[in-house]
Amino acid sequence: MDFYSGQISKLIEEFSKLPGIGAKSAQRLAFHVINLPKDQVEELAGAIVNARNTVKYCKNCCTLTDNDLCPICSNENRNHRVIMVVENPRDLAAYEKTQKFDGVYHVLHGAISPMLGIGPGDIKLKELILRLQGDVDEVIIATNSSLEGETTAMYISKLIKPTGIKVSRIASGVPVGGDLEFIDEVTLLRALEGRTEL
Repeated sequence: MDFYSGQISKLIEEFSKLPGIGAKSAQRLAFHVINLPKDQVEELAGAIVNARNTVKYCKNCCTLTDNDLCPICSNENRNHRVIMVVENPRDLAAYEKTQKFDGVYHVLHGAISPMLGIGPGDIKLKELILRLQGDVDEVIIATNSSLEGETTAMYISKLIKPTGIKVSRIASGVPVGGDLEFIDEVTLLRALEGRTEL
């Protein structure tokens, strides 16, 4: 049974299709939008439509941008000889927030997952291999520590090693503030293997 008119129900339905938005959140968002001043609603709708129409892949690193090259790839102060490979633009943003990496990135837009039918041809690997034909000293693989991330890291490593380019993997291990008794064995093993001298 519908409690609301057709337009309100349609708006709630559209919001509920967004990731992480349940029925109650969708309802809250719908009523928030309905109660906004008309110019703010038009601005929101325009921003959504403009982003969808203008955002594309960076020609170099495949992150999302509204220019041919993203701000990182077009920055001449970055070290373009070191490429960090990440799964998605959110991972890129996480590393940028550290302000400690001065190289460039390559965004795969996914990870290899045979269970989900995602193979090497379904992510941006061909574009990465093309980039390696230029002057590249090191590729840092920063995929997630999941089964898919590890599979992707191993696949990329096997592709790149014959070229003579240095390939490294980010360390993973015990999170700051984590109690050892609650951490799984794989994480503890990676922490032990990735140890550094004090």
